[in-house]
Amino acid sequence: MTRPLPRGGTVLLAAIAGTAIANNYAVQPALASVAADLDAPLPLIDLVPTAALTGCMTGFALLLPLADHLAPNRLITAQLTALAAGLALAAAAPDAGVLLAAYLVIGAAASVAAQAGSIAGRHAAPGRGGRGVATVAAGLSAGILLSRLAGGALTELLGWRRMLLVFAALALLGALAAAAFLPRQRPHSGRGYRATLAALPPLLRHHPRLRRAVATGGLWYFAFNLTWVALVLALARPPHSLAPAAIGLYSLAGLLGFAVLPLTGRLTDRYGSRAVITAAMLTAASGAALLGAGLNTPPVTALGLALFDAGCFAAQAANQSRVIALDPHHSGSLSSVYLVCYFAIGAVGTALAAPLLNALGWQGTALTSLTALLIAAALGRTGGQETR
Repeated sequence: MTRPLPRGGTVLLAAIAGTAIANNYAVQPALASVAADLDAPLPLIDLVPTAALTGCMTGFALLLPLADHLAPNRLITAQLTALAAGLALAAAAPDAGVLLAAYLVIGAAASVAAQAGSIAGRHAAPGRGGRGVATVAAGLSAGILLSRLAGGALTELLGWRRMLLVFAALALLGALAAAAFLPRQRPHSGRGYRATLAALPPLLRHHPRLRRAVATGGLWYFAFNLTWVALVLALARPPHSLAPAAIGLYSLAGLLGFAVLPLTGRLTDRYGSRAVITAAMLTAASGAALLGAGLNTPPVTALGLALFDAGCFAAQAANQSRVIALDPHHSGSLSSVYLVCYFAIGAVGTALAAPLLNALGWQGTALTSLTALLIAAALGRTGGQETR
């Protein structure tokens, strides 16, 4: 019998997820300062976000399955300690090579954010799994949305090295809290870690609902990355020619997506994941349609982004609840496969943003995203595991 989280445990996991995943993004506003301080070419330092993403996907593949083998208090504590060590190494980096190596470690350890969601779903009280996953997803989303703002402000106040040490201190505080408050119960697993890793690839073949979750989630993450990268490029070009700070203000529209996540959890527990995913995709599609009408009216663009982000965030929380519900005792392994595929498909959207914008223009690119979202809505409606 899996013991439920202690009071406040889900909120703690949400805070851990948000502060951990923020480390993949917080340094981005400081990259020019980092390059100048290390006397390194900016294109080389610009590889830091790539190193963080590479490490994070490695963590999803190799570390997330540990959630099926280790007690939550030990697992989360160990990964947050490793995250703090990686941040300390980055803060002391004498050159670009050490910095990039440190960010591979930081990215891998930041995958603890996904472990937090898996643990929240597994240890939720009966009938509250969707709320647990959505609460952690809200923390993770807040970390992503606010990370660049916090990183830039702390860099201006303290310098980039001390900024990293602040995040290292937060990771250590999270490690201490995890050791004290998270469950000490070790999951019951009938196989070892190596056997678990070997069993990951066949999971897609053995679980049709996992394949459907990957397909639907991949489609909206493809659309999400395609839209946001193309938007930044389009707003920077004539006739808009906006400055980076002005473009960055549009990211505040994503706060609506953060705000709807707690409601998403309750709706998933009550009505099931299929209904929530379908409604979320239609919401995101309405936002994409508004964006496709053009970028000449900032309030309309902001509204389109708010609906688009809210739909994508809500669908992701419901979809992860669906994945965990397939087999709560192996939720770490299932989430590992899901997230690796999810990020890989999303990376295609990032890569295609500039070519599609050049070939089709902004409206054609927005129409591509809209099409992907409507297909995801259709797939999400048919089949799938309910999480009521």
